[in-house]
Amino acid sequence: MEKLIAMAKDRFEAVNTTVLETNLDGEAVLEVHKAEKIMVFDENTYAKLKDLSFKDGVIEVSVRSQFLPEAPDFARGFIGIAFRISEDDDQFESFYVRPTNGNHEDPVRANRASQYFAYPDYKFDYFREQGITAYEAPADIALDEWIRIRAEIAGQEAVFYVNGQETLRVSDLKLGAGARGSLGLFVDIGTRGFFKDLKVTVND
Repeated sequence: MEKLIAMAKDRFEAVNTTVLETNLDGEAVLEVHKAEKIMVFDENTYAKLKDLSFKDGVIEVSVRSQFLPEAPDFARGFIGIAFRISEDDDQFESFYVRPTNGNHEDPVRANRASQYFAYPDYKFDYFREQGITAYEAPADIALDEWIRIRAEIAGQEAVFYVNGQETLRVSDLKLGAGARGSLGLFVDIGTRGFFKDLKVTVND
């Protein structure tokens, strides 16, 4: 059954983040940015949805990122979703986008517009160090625009869509087919993230 989740602050737990209800262009949205682990990549930094047990299903949400005033030069507007988050936040998986990499003139950066990772052992730098490129892909996106992302998750497989286009297909989710947990609205270094229209379908 598909559920439209109210974007109210009290529906979410702030995990190493600040979570606010705000207004953007006349719309009520949820704002999330890092409050801890400020300069560490691919950490448990998200607004976690309360009272949800998710294993298989679909997660869909509109995201928009801006740079915080203190964002470093290597900030990319990182924003996305975390899923199958453990109760104590020591394990989860994620798909996110780097909006400033979309359509970048550097083909290497352009190919890194979207990313899959699994916490704690399979962060993006692990894949980079191993020369593995299968968990990142290009996407036609930009900073400070609404981007619709969607993840379809079943067992150990997941498909990630950006603005309706299939972007990444992962057949070996690193936490395994039996992983289960909540979901979160993920942000990373230098991002002021906005979220709206969160829809969740639980199939298990």
